[in-house]
Amino acid sequence: MSAWPAPQRFVPEAMLLLMARLGIAAVFFQSGRTKVEGLLTIKESTYQLFASEYALPLIPSDIAARLSTGAEHLFPVLLVLGLCTRLSALALLGMTTVIEIFVYPDAWPTHLSWAALLLPLVVRGGGAWSMDHIRRNRSLQRSPSVA
Repeated sequence: MSAWPAPQRFVPEAMLLLMARLGIAAVFFQSGRTKVEGLLTIKESTYQLFASEYALPLIPSDIAARLSTGAEHLFPVLLVLGLCTRLSALALLGMTTVIEIFVYPDAWPTHLSWAALLLPLVVRGGGAWSMDHIRRNRSLQRSPSVA
């Protein structure tokens, strides 16, 4: 038996998941903001970037630019709120995988760190400090108990 108290007493899982949500949301949201002017007007340079440097197989570059820019705005906001956390984290993990395989394969240390933040969110969800948790508790309170 250890003389040291369990670290979980000082750093609850809810805090770890919140920090993961905020950290990875910031990375993707900031990337999304570089692709737009104003609120959500995609820059011409973004379309050019997707046509040249970010060119993906099987998907036209203009559609990829729109999908990517939208995803980099929507999913981080959902992560910050802890709303649809698993789905949002899974979508960003998929995006990370596409970036790693098709765009920047040599950036695997960065992408691995992103995956390290996203995987616990996919597996555990948003945690106790999330809208998902609040919604789940409300739906449990409303449902009739089965005896």
